[in-house]
Amino acid sequence: MNDFPYLSLLTLLPLVGAGVVAAIPRARAELAKLVALIWSLVVLALSIVMWLAYSVDSKDRFQFHESYSWIPAWNINFTFAADGIALVMLMLVAVLFPIVILASWNDVDQSRRSAPTYFALLLAFEFTMIGVFAAADIFLFYVFFEVMLIPMYFIIGSFGTGQKQYAAVKFFLYSLVGGLFMLASVIGLWVVGGHTFDFVELVKAGSSIETDTARWLFLGFFVAFAIKAPFFPFHTWLPDSGGAAPAGAAALLVGVMDKVGTFGLLRYCLSLFPEASRWFAPTVLVLSVIGIIYAALLAVGQNDLKRLVSYTSIAHFGFIGIGIFAFTTQGGTGSVLYMVNHGLATGLLFIVVGMFVARRGSSLVSDFGGAGKLVPVLAGVLFFAGLASLALPGTAPFVSEFLVLIGTFSTHKVYAVIATAGIVLAAAYVLWMIQRTTQGTLNPALEEVPAMRKDLSLREKVVVAPLILLLLVLGFYPKPVTDVINPAVQKTLEDVGTQDPTPTIADGKAGR
Repeated sequence: MNDFPYLSLLTLLPLVGAGVVAAIPRARAELAKLVALIWSLVVLALSIVMWLAYSVDSKDRFQFHESYSWIPAWNINFTFAADGIALVMLMLVAVLFPIVILASWNDVDQSRRSAPTYFALLLAFEFTMIGVFAAADIFLFYVFFEVMLIPMYFIIGSFGTGQKQYAAVKFFLYSLVGGLFMLASVIGLWVVGGHTFDFVELVKAGSSIETDTARWLFLGFFVAFAIKAPFFPFHTWLPDSGGAAPAGAAALLVGVMDKVGTFGLLRYCLSLFPEASRWFAPTVLVLSVIGIIYAALLAVGQNDLKRLVSYTSIAHFGFIGIGIFAFTTQGGTGSVLYMVNHGLATGLLFIVVGMFVARRGSSLVSDFGGAGKLVPVLAGVLFFAGLASLALPGTAPFVSEFLVLIGTFSTHKVYAVIATAGIVLAAAYVLWMIQRTTQGTLNPALEEVPAMRKDLSLREKVVVAPLILLLLVLGFYPKPVTDVINPAVQKTLEDVGTQDPTPTIADGKAGR
């Protein structure tokens, strides 16, 4: 079954679906939504089949390999392949998109904007997300890395709220600048790497690249990925974009798109530039720890729910960063698992916040207060999403955060200890948000809003139920996912040339 073209088919399906949905007349909004939902479910079904076909015991790091000639003169190909890291990210994409489409069912005001266009843009965005994780040719990866900006730019700029034009332009410019840094490094890598863009071949050639050259090339990739993630101090576009984007699109922006940055660090920076990765590691660790504390402190003071969730994500990406650059199996596996779990938890949090905002007509915390008395089930889901976001034991993010801190502590104790302060701050900003929004005395203004008396509908229950279930299942039994991630992380650490530290047994009494 590994000869079946899973990845090319998965990549093309959403693009075809986007064309079909875009062709539906504006007056047939319900049909457009239904087609988009069914199309995303087909992608999910094919992804599940691919997951089942993936062999954890295979000696080959990359499976489902496909390659089709594209630009022979430059040795550029449509090359697709997936290791365990790419596979779990592809599954995250496939799971989140139908949920977001269903959550966004009533987000588009047909009198002002076109629903077929919005849902077509969502499918087009899914096409770019699958492509960027499936690409095994660096030039192809770069193309998807840049093209993904287009659908999200129009989603924020045309369908967002507040300062949506400002947020869309800022998002586009930041990402475009990062992409230019990457383009320079991609060209340089082609020159010094033997005139090929094939990832596997470039990994083999990486050790022969001159040290100074490799460090400059690493820096170009790192800046692009640090902006995309985003890491401190490249983060300022995210709160604006997350605050202006529709809630469903914001869930994809933070839950999936930002993972391209951390995925790129792990896949490309570490494997292609092993010496440069080790050389820059102290700087990246410092930036990651600063980001954890800085973003958490800013989140505490936010009055806008969507901006608050955006700042929490910046802090979480700091944890992912220290896990990657700790260069341990636990840290690396924890970071990849964190990418998945953060996508699920923050996706749920953004979606639920969007439900509150849609009912109240405002995203300001000060416009709520005691909302749990009117919508107790919705308030309960917000509480669960908040607890998952702060990595409560029993939820999936706890496992990944624990692995990251254990892996980091074994090599960089100071950074791990400082990062734990972020856990305390996470409890502060999440619980304070929930208290001010759903607990306490009921805000009299809420009683005057009819929509605030409507608790979760059947559609909304179907939206949140899969995410809650996944967060609980992976919180108690993450083994099926970690078994897929581990071999790829170990291979990456081999590329970097690092090993897990040997455990120290007190008094030399090993084995007792």
